[in-house]
Amino acid sequence: MAFRLSDEHRAIRDAVREFGEEEIAPAAREHDESGEYPRDLIEQAARYDLVAPNIPTEYGGPGMDALSSAIVTEELWRADPGIGSAIGSRGFGSKMILEFGDDRMKEEWLPRIAGGESACASAISEPAHGSNVAGIETRAERDGEEWVLNGNKTWITNGTVADVVVVMAKTDPDAGKRGISALLVPTDAEGFSAEKIDNKLGIRASDLGELRLDDVRVPAENVIGEENEGFYQLMEFFAGGRVNVAAQAVGAAAGALEAALEYAGEREQFGRTIDEFQAIEHKLAEMATDVEAARSLTYRAASEVETGDQRTAMKFASMAKLFASERSVEVADESIQVHGGAGYVTDHAAERYYRDARITKIYEGTSEIQKNIIADQLS
Repeated sequence: MAFRLSDEHRAIRDAVREFGEEEIAPAAREHDESGEYPRDLIEQAARYDLVAPNIPTEYGGPGMDALSSAIVTEELWRADPGIGSAIGSRGFGSKMILEFGDDRMKEEWLPRIAGGESACASAISEPAHGSNVAGIETRAERDGEEWVLNGNKTWITNGTVADVVVVMAKTDPDAGKRGISALLVPTDAEGFSAEKIDNKLGIRASDLGELRLDDVRVPAENVIGEENEGFYQLMEFFAGGRVNVAAQAVGAAAGALEAALEYAGEREQFGRTIDEFQAIEHKLAEMATDVEAARSLTYRAASEVETGDQRTAMKFASMAKLFASERSVEVADESIQVHGGAGYVTDHAAERYYRDARITKIYEGTSEIQKNIIADQLS
């Protein structure tokens, strides 16, 4: 299946690329080294409708389709994965609100998220439970007209900057995955606390935190969708989330490739630039092929998400996530090799792309989990 971008898709790509090159790339090294959250760039990105692109126009968003959203993510990460992640993750959890939340939730939070005023987070992983979502231990117990939440969540993107969090909790502890609900928890609720995780290998400009819920009370109507249906609601978004990570990986790989191309065209050895040597030419050719193959599979997966066929979308999303993330790390590694010793220091962006690309093989389901899913879909 061929993917030829429409005029609208190309216009989106060009606009995001311009924003990335003019605003993000110049600030990338500074934010990587300091770990400072790029609030000013997020405000600028919101003015260009680059924050939570999936939010419909009726709630102040651009209402982009899955392919457009993937293009936005790819270009943000091409400019810089750390800042790109900070911008692109502002709406984490908003899809749950959009698809299953009531009008009150949508009207209160979606315009604020789309406008860059508020950040949302999705709290699933726990210290003892990552890939095993059904095994989470965070509890929500009914007490009259309130839910009382207790538990710990970790590896939460936007953990310390979010204004509201979609928390997955056990509302029927004896029912396994059939007893999980999604609850909307404002971060200013009494008993809610967050601690920043700042010793990360990469994407350092993106916020990551550990959450503690100590007798946090929220109104009974803060259950998103149906009580005890949270696991199945969440499953509907995994395909889209994995396409997003695949797009991140493509962007990081594209950035690493461009860094290698630029350096190879400038670096001279034995009286000529190193891009004239066949050994380097072959590296660059293989890198470019990997980037294009990953991009094509990611765009295919994004298009499948739009069809509404969940089984097919899940298969292609896992394929795209697996292939793009693995190739991204390989391309970034080869970019360092093209740079030689210069690629091992922070003077050049190659080492940053290498560190940043590595996370794409882990979150939203590790490569090993993706292989399991793909294998299951083949039978």
